[in-house]
Amino acid sequence: MLELRPTCEHCNAALPPDSTDAMICSFECTFCRDCVHTVLGNVCPNCGGGFAPRPVRPQADLKNGNCLARYPAGSRTVHKPVDPQAHRMFAERIAAVPPERR
Repeated sequence: MLELRPTCEHCNAALPPDSTDAMICSFECTFCRDCVHTVLGNVCPNCGGGFAPRPVRPQADLKNGNCLARYPAGSRTVHKPVDPQAHRMFAERIAAVPPERR
């Protein structure tokens, strides 16, 4: 079950459960779309993987109770601003490799 973290790890922007700006890596590191593209260059600073849009959990119970009310979004904030220079050096080594091949 995705945690649906409430904020961007870098800029701490709010990312509510219905946000289409939330991006996650395979370890569920969570960043806003703007930081993924302008700061991170689609390279996760924690694992080196790429990002995909975070799914939006249905608000209404459409089937079998699988909805936000039964499985609420997480409240744990992870705020670890990225050092842009250090990340640039890390990302330069792997950015040319497509995320699915890293």
